[in-house]
Amino acid sequence: MEDRSNYRWRICALLFFATTINYLDRQVLGLLKPVLALQFDWSETQYSYIVIVFTGCYAIGMLLSGKLVDRVGVKLGYGVCVLLWSIAACGHALVRSTFGFGVMRALLGLSESGSFPCAVKTVSEWFPRKEQALAVGILTSGTSIGAVAAPAVVPWLAATYGWEAAFLITGLTGFIWLGFWYVMYQAPLKHGKVSRSEIEYINDDPVPASPAARVHWFSLLKLRPTWAFFAGKLLTDPIWWFMLFWLPSYFNSLFHLDLKNLGLPLVIVYVATSIGSIGGGWISSALIERGWPVTKARQTTMLGLAFLVTPIAFSPWIDNMWAMVGLLSLAAAAHQGWSANLFTTASDMFPKAAVGSVVGIGGLAGALGATLFPLLVGTLLDHFKLLGQINAGYNILFVICGSAYLVAWVAMRAIRASSTAVDMTQLSATTSG
Repeated sequence: MEDRSNYRWRICALLFFATTINYLDRQVLGLLKPVLALQFDWSETQYSYIVIVFTGCYAIGMLLSGKLVDRVGVKLGYGVCVLLWSIAACGHALVRSTFGFGVMRALLGLSESGSFPCAVKTVSEWFPRKEQALAVGILTSGTSIGAVAAPAVVPWLAATYGWEAAFLITGLTGFIWLGFWYVMYQAPLKHGKVSRSEIEYINDDPVPASPAARVHWFSLLKLRPTWAFFAGKLLTDPIWWFMLFWLPSYFNSLFHLDLKNLGLPLVIVYVATSIGSIGGGWISSALIERGWPVTKARQTTMLGLAFLVTPIAFSPWIDNMWAMVGLLSLAAAAHQGWSANLFTTASDMFPKAAVGSVVGIGGLAGALGATLFPLLVGTLLDHFKLLGQINAGYNILFVICGSAYLVAWVAMRAIRASSTAVDMTQLSATTSG
């Protein structure tokens, strides 16, 4: 009997490294902002415009990239996205104006937005349903590794070789990844290193594979599962962005940590997210292995993770920094586990031909939420800062964060109602270009 290969896990490793590089490149500007603001005489308003350009283009790009990968396939689609964002990342080293940085951030936002639609679609093609959440959890943990690596590497590169080198060297990592991608990747059926038994294992699902077709967005927008995924991303993605961009300020404002002492608390929180990402994916996969229906396994896991975020709402009664580090680590880890399962619901409910587009629609929702929520954060913190009670502002925000996942879970369940998995007969498709 032929031994079953496990080449799909090598593909998963490629997806993990792509996600790590994605987050590494994304954070360079923020880490170098103090240096760049002095050199280019940026005001806070000018810097905010650069940030908004990235977020807005990221939102638009989620739709475009999802459609792109569904049309051209993951090998070409993912390759184009990584190529463009690597060019944009390196290009930051060449610009000498605020406008130039805006252009590079726009290109970076458009191209980096393709990472998750491409990755999730790749998982849908390479893994059986019972392993998909674990695979997505592993690749999603790359966001945490990128978040930890950037503060460790970027300031040192800038101090040693200059800020231009920091952009250039981190950007070049994407080109290295591209070499491995084009050497190692083929569709499972075409891959010479994938055994027949592994192909049978990948396709061992209770639903038939859908024929290749082009799916209209309007057809997807008519379906309840699309809007359930949209709601889940809209309500919870902003919480993750808040944790990325405001935790340093939180520890500085409430516990008076300077840049030299911020590292350890942040590293603990972001390392915890890697554990949560993989663990959350493993739990639902294990339940499915034990015979649970896919939908029940996902919903039960996500409900448990939603409850794990709620303790941060008790921040008004906690004045010990390490206790807050523990609660924030738990919340951040639970978010990543939630995110791994949420992404997998797209491949659970939709045929493979539509997965990229659905993830793109959900990514648009998440990016819109991540654009709007900071407006509330800034207004709230400025208000309470004027009153000398900035801790009250953070307490309100933590209550919002702590309740967002339960609200999202209820909303998704209500919107999806009793909907079953979507098949191609429910989608309008064309065969012409």
